[in-house]
Amino acid sequence: MPAVPAPPGGPAGASLSGTLTRPSTPLPSPWRLCVAPMMDWTDRHCRFFHRLISRRVRLYTEMVTTGALLHGDVPRHLDFDHAEHPLALQLGGSEPADLAHCARLAERWGYDEVNLNCGCPSERVQRGAFGACLMAEPRLVADCVAAMREATALPVTVKHRIGIDREDSYAFVRDFVGTVAERGGCEVFIVHARNAWLRGLSPKQNREIPPLRHEVVHRLKRDFPSLTLVVNGGIAADDTIARELGHVDGVMVGRHAYHEPWAMASWDARFLGDSAPAPERDAVEQAMVAYFERLAAVGGSRLQASRHIMGLRNGQPGARRWRQVWSDPALRSEPPARVSERARAALQAAGQAMASEAAAGT
Repeated sequence: MPAVPAPPGGPAGASLSGTLTRPSTPLPSPWRLCVAPMMDWTDRHCRFFHRLISRRVRLYTEMVTTGALLHGDVPRHLDFDHAEHPLALQLGGSEPADLAHCARLAERWGYDEVNLNCGCPSERVQRGAFGACLMAEPRLVADCVAAMREATALPVTVKHRIGIDREDSYAFVRDFVGTVAERGGCEVFIVHARNAWLRGLSPKQNREIPPLRHEVVHRLKRDFPSLTLVVNGGIAADDTIARELGHVDGVMVGRHAYHEPWAMASWDARFLGDSAPAPERDAVEQAMVAYFERLAAVGGSRLQASRHIMGLRNGQPGARRWRQVWSDPALRSEPPARVSERARAALQAAGQAMASEAAAGT
């Protein structure tokens, strides 16, 4: 087993956060409100952006396979900004010893949690014998969790579905949770309330076609009251979050948080006990401009990072013009501050034009 390297530049690698600080008062619950791990979306740049909008929501990395950490560029996969806390590392794997090694890496790098993926249905993940197919092997999952818990003091959690293929009996997911909790010692289960179809559906279709059954997660909470149960899948509106929190310990929001990031601006106060003023969109954009500048100074790509902010202005008059400026290939070599200045001018001009048109039509 390779030695666990130390992270560069402190517990969480080099920081790009500037003066951004973490909340000083404790969260009401570590898993009360989370943003889901999403492949190709929740990279470190996306997470930094989300943290500017919500100081308290729990963030998750994209899934990182054990092979990538055992044989690849560990800093590239694990570096993050200290501002991203609280932050969980999601792992994909099925070998207890490999997962234990990666759990030690997670602790050394400064993560707050290690999460095992038992819900991804993609064929690539299945070929690696992990993801949703692990739900058919609850004893193996329990062994994986036990090995990780032995290797780290971090919380070890499991994210899974309510069933696989057309196995939709409650007994299947109940027995999975019971086995992993009893044999593996897992205390936190994040449940995507759909079945995972391992054949015949793409990963995208697997997020849309199998019906959502949130009531299954509610029943799990009733049957396992001592465990922490977090529901995931199709949750968007704040009122829906509030309703779900009446049944379970936490809610995980996925695509809605990515496509409509400003929805998170109200979450700290409404759900997470933070009385500090909500951020303003202009301030978030200015902070991201500073982030882009620091990123460029260490050889990073603004284009890779700026794609995540496209939803910042959703709902504001002129948002489409603002996005067009930030996405304009002709401005790729421009300093981020200049692009932001042009984008905000376009936002204002488009908003004024829309207001004039509306006034003329009355």
